[in-house]
Amino acid sequence: FIDAVMTLIAFLPILWALSVHIKEIPVFGEVAHALVWVALFWSVFGTGILALAGYRLPGLEFRNQRVEAAFRKELVMGEDREDRARPPTLGELFADVRRNYFRLYLNYLYFNIVRYGYLQAGVMLPYVALGPTIISAGFSLGVMQQIVRAFGRVENSFQFLVNSWTTIVELMSIYKRLAAFERAIAGDDLAAIEFETGTRTAVG
Repeated sequence: FIDAVMTLIAFLPILWALSVHIKEIPVFGEVAHALVWVALFWSVFGTGILALAGYRLPGLEFRNQRVEAAFRKELVMGEDREDRARPPTLGELFADVRRNYFRLYLNYLYFNIVRYGYLQAGVMLPYVALGPTIISAGFSLGVMQQIVRAFGRVENSFQFLVNSWTTIVELMSIYKRLAAFERAIAGDDLAAIEFETGTRTAVG
């Protein structure tokens, strides 16, 4: 986070100054300091589509912790009691673990497809935004390279949430687990807790 903030402090004024060379951008026409707003809009847009693509992941991570804990608990109980850790029970618990991992991998698959597709589209974004100015020969090649470099740094700083999404998902799943633990201590029904945290929707 600190790195993103420091990069933004260093390169935002540069991009702001270089944006005076941009007369207009596609769709929106003439906009003052257009590239700064393009970078901000693109980052907000990317955060939104990744939140949509990965909305199931926190619930799946939360359920993954539950099914793994249930499997481990049964194995530990089987060390002291002969009536625990029977093959049918272990088979059922392991099937839950495997099924949840398959769902988790599938969701991460299309989440990463969306994420890397968005990042690759972002590589072309400054050239698209500069299109009208490039066609009209509004600046030199050197100025264009400076703009693209500054735009990339500013855009990457704005995309802090996009680049940290996997960590955010893990933190959300941990929060769900701790909240469920507190409610279970208070005597709430575990099935109801799982439903309210969105896990059933996530694994459905």
